[in-house]
Amino acid sequence: MTEGRIIKALSGYYDVKTDEGVFRCRGRGVFRKKKITPLVGDFVEFDKNTQGEGYILSVKPRENMLIRPPIANISQAIIVSSAVRPDFNPLLLDRFLVLIESKNIQPLIFITKKDLLPESEVVRIAGYKSLYEKIGYAVEFVSFGEADILHQLKSHLAEQVSVIAGQSGVGKSSLLNAINPSLQLKTDDISTSLGRGKHTTRHVELVEAGDGLVADTPGFGSLDLNDITAEELGDCFPEISERRPACKFRGCYHYKEPKCAVKQAVEEGIIAEHRYEHYIRFLDEINSRKPRY
Repeated sequence: MTEGRIIKALSGYYDVKTDEGVFRCRGRGVFRKKKITPLVGDFVEFDKNTQGEGYILSVKPRENMLIRPPIANISQAIIVSSAVRPDFNPLLLDRFLVLIESKNIQPLIFITKKDLLPESEVVRIAGYKSLYEKIGYAVEFVSFGEADILHQLKSHLAEQVSVIAGQSGVGKSSLLNAINPSLQLKTDDISTSLGRGKHTTRHVELVEAGDGLVADTPGFGSLDLNDITAEELGDCFPEISERRPACKFRGCYHYKEPKCAVKQAVEEGIIAEHRYEHYIRFLDEINSRKPRY
């Protein structure tokens, strides 16, 4: 048997990348019986033949997976958040960060369209950049017209399997095209009525870029928090997770409990007020959803 990683899935065929090259494979019928669907990013074992084809025999355990796009074993998510058109949205950024943290994926924040801002707004967005860097996130504040944007982006891609995520119209497809011009992804103008961009999703494929692999279609088609429990939410905010052991009560939700180290850190300005407000908003959302049966 040969081992490799699926880099493309289309119409029941899987392209598996190995040290020997790429093999076009099909899945065994046993996968259908066990309701297992191999995903792009999966590590698999397969039987190969001399024609460069084969049959997938097993799928290795996954580190993580996304539903939209259907992809597994991602090591990094590049969150693209524009400074303007659409306006910078800390609440939406934090929602993406929570979803990514919950999947055990390393986030990287790219704030785009710096060149479209007046100087006063550049200073404001730079303040957010500094805040998120203090939390521990890597942040790039870039303009698409800058000559070194490709160098900035590709330096983060080496030895990573990346997916690009973000609100419509922020420049995800532009970044993907910059990484690999052969993709020729459509980047329509933002609708003036909706403030949204357009992107036509195709099949999912991992393409080589910057000595790493990147998914050729934007990630996180759904932004709900259905898979996150109230107990897990705090761990999706690094600055909250870090202070949880100092709370008086074990299992503290950092909401109405007394002698909470997290609330004290907010009062002292150690934890950003907007981040805590977003945490409470997400906590209320999780607690108000209907239970599953």
